[in-house]
Amino acid sequence: MKDEFGSLPQAEQEAVIRAMNEMEELSASPPRFDPNVDLHTVTMSELYDTTFPPRTPLVDGLIYSGTYLFAGSPKIGKSFFMMQLAYHVAMGLRLWDYPVRQGTVLYLALEDDYARLQSRLMQMFGVESTDHLILTTQSRTLEEGLTEQMERFMQRHPDTSLVIVDTLQRVREIGTETYSYAMDYKNIAAMKEFTDRHNICLLIVHHTRKMEASDSFETISGTTGLLGAADGAIVLQKKKRIENTAVMQIVGRDQEDQELTLEFDREHCFWQLSNVEKTIFPRKADPLLYSIAGFMVDKSEWTGTATELVELLDCSDLKPHVLTRKMNAGVSDLYNKFGVSYTQNERSRDKRTFTLRNRKEVVDIDAIRQEKSGVSPS
Repeated sequence: MKDEFGSLPQAEQEAVIRAMNEMEELSASPPRFDPNVDLHTVTMSELYDTTFPPRTPLVDGLIYSGTYLFAGSPKIGKSFFMMQLAYHVAMGLRLWDYPVRQGTVLYLALEDDYARLQSRLMQMFGVESTDHLILTTQSRTLEEGLTEQMERFMQRHPDTSLVIVDTLQRVREIGTETYSYAMDYKNIAAMKEFTDRHNICLLIVHHTRKMEASDSFETISGTTGLLGAADGAIVLQKKKRIENTAVMQIVGRDQEDQELTLEFDREHCFWQLSNVEKTIFPRKADPLLYSIAGFMVDKSEWTGTATELVELLDCSDLKPHVLTRKMNAGVSDLYNKFGVSYTQNERSRDKRTFTLRNRKEVVDIDAIRQEKSGVSPS
């Protein structure tokens, strides 16, 4: 072997030596991270120590940011409700008794024309208008680049809080196996990636099947891949088409299941709320968040360290890093239920601080004090 190696040209000998050295380095240390090949991973500890943006409500207590299916039988009044919701969000008006997050609304009315939209809007809202409700009757399909079109819209209208796609059938990507689970999941997942990036709500209008089912959400046309990929779903149903009364059922991740009874005002084409039923056992927030909300009741803003907040809350048994992790996990509850925003600040002088801000417009001080009484963080 030595004789063979010695007989090689100088350049080839150097190449062999380099290759051998590289092999030794690889065996002695793990390979460098390659984002195109390696898994993107996070440890449990890193996850606990990360602060994510809160999942904010579009309609407080009813519809949150994320991707929702809105399903119902044809001509039941889905588009009237979509227009009612879009107008209230664009104008910043309460929907029934629920506060809304005002913002620009993009309505893809893909089964309408502009003349019909004009007539519908005039019948519902009269001459009162807003530039924050933006409508279109044409778009690309998902396969042709719908998400890219919506991205460009977000760049021009960064205050957008709601996008309505009416209907799914006009934008869905159809493969060789029509309505396959994989294709249904792929269609919704593509739109969910978009909403997750922008923390907005996207409502996808769809149809239900004629077949009855014990679970209303099983009547959604297509495979379970649609609901499996979505953050939530809303089903609007009537017992008889000629009735004015309908039931709206809402399910979603990290929110209570609800059932609303609605009455249709045929003169103005509005849906009016007549009754609300919620789950019997709603999910409770961490007791620590009640204490933080009580601490912030009389403050507009507070900045400090976890150690300082532990002392102010009189929670001597609670370690500062545990408080931080509980707040990271409860950031959405803290924002939505108690109206307190929580943001981590840049580290300064070996000290990490965070800021709490009180959104007083949504805080029910008496309710927080009542809920907090007798409850202490563990």
